[in-house]
Amino acid sequence: METNILIIFVERMKKLGIEIELVGNIPWVYIEKINGKQIQEEDYFLGNHGFTIAFYPVRRDLDLHFTNIGKIFKLIRKYK
Repeated sequence: METNILIIFVERMKKLGIEIELVGNIPWVYIEKINGKQIQEEDYFLGNHGFTIAFYPVRRDLDLHFTNIGKIFKLIRKYK
């Protein structure tokens, strides 16, 4: 698998002054908090327990990809 893009994403957001906390329930990866604010979305994106930012691949030879970067940044702008 390539370098973990989630770590890169969180570090880049941190450089912009945006703290993001992620939680996982394999294969789902959820955004839990943005700048200390708990995500309170009524419509969870692609999951039942939180806003899904990515899915871990089912095989080691596959790469992790973001679900929908546009929706992710829309959520970040809403909570920052």
